[in-house]
Amino acid sequence: MTPVPDLPITETLPALRAVLDAGGNAVVVAPPGAGKTTLVPLALLDAPWRADGRIIMAEPRRLATRAAAARMAALLGETAGGRIGYRTRLDAAVSDATVVEVVTEGLLVRRLIADPGLDGVAAVILDEIHERSLESDLALAFCLHLQRILRPELRLLAMSATADGARLAPLMSATIVESA
Repeated sequence: MTPVPDLPITETLPALRAVLDAGGNAVVVAPPGAGKTTLVPLALLDAPWRADGRIIMAEPRRLATRAAAARMAALLGETAGGRIGYRTRLDAAVSDATVVEVVTEGLLVRRLIADPGLDGVAAVILDEIHERSLESDLALAFCLHLQRILRPELRLLAMSATADGARLAPLMSATIVESA
């Protein structure tokens, strides 16, 4: 296992875990390069609420999807397709052992349409939410609806590199977790 880098997000991970462990939603606001994409999902691998459910993290682009999965897997001393996997429209590296599945926003929307209950999923992370797109807005709306109607135990986490991400907190009934 590669040593986990000491990035600014590290100091906020206990607060984030506490919010999610208590059953709440969270909005993480941290500048670019703080480690949101790679360290937050890894910090949730052993969360008690996860049980056997997967953590789905949505990225806005295919390249970011593959790169995030490869980096997280490398930090664990693995390759993508093990505990950390990814799925794009044209490519996938997932297995039964996959715990964190990084997907494109479009794939998350299609999955929510095909499986509106998100069976087997414990949490959804919407990364780069400040970039706003039709797909990210739809994914957030579907996830909030799912949480309110069918899956109150589903954890929702939005991550943003700008303070505008904090505007989501009231919409998501979420706690803001900020990093320097």
